[in-house]
Amino acid sequence: MSLFLVESILNNALKEKAVFEQKAAEIQDSLASKNASLIEVQVSKDFSRAFFIFESESRATLNESLREVGIPVTLIKPVRLVGTELEKVKQLNEKVNYLVEWNLPENLTMEAYLERKKTNSVHYAEVPEVSFSRTYVCEDMTKCLCFYDAPDEEAVKKARNAVKAPIDTITEISSN
Repeated sequence: MSLFLVESILNNALKEKAVFEQKAAEIQDSLASKNASLIEVQVSKDFSRAFFIFESESRATLNESLREVGIPVTLIKPVRLVGTELEKVKQLNEKVNYLVEWNLPENLTMEAYLERKKTNSVHYAEVPEVSFSRTYVCEDMTKCLCFYDAPDEEAVKKARNAVKAPIDTITEISSN
């Protein structure tokens, strides 16, 4: 089984948390008989974008299931979880409220990325008001998504600066 990131531009299709949660439940039900599962879903505070992490043997299975329930797929890629264990993510008990997207430089390898992360992560201690949670790195090394709990966007920027990591997009995500 592999982990997949699916991004969706919702185009105002789902504007309320309860409706979005119902749609996520429908996705999980659709996947139950297909040897796949929804690991986590985060949605932007304005409900314009959603980020799903699935465990599945097949990208096609995910695409089909999302289409069945009316979720548009903008991106679907295999990812690697960095910074925590999958079982901890499955428990969904860690609060996150910001997502940082970083489009990785063209020549960066997974090994170099992981070494960089290991070396620089100690600097998160310089910004104690921000808690780093986890990162999903696309296996094709095109982008990563990093999740944080922080008081505001400026604090996230300060933390990213401390660990010498760029930001392409910061998204405030809906609270759990």
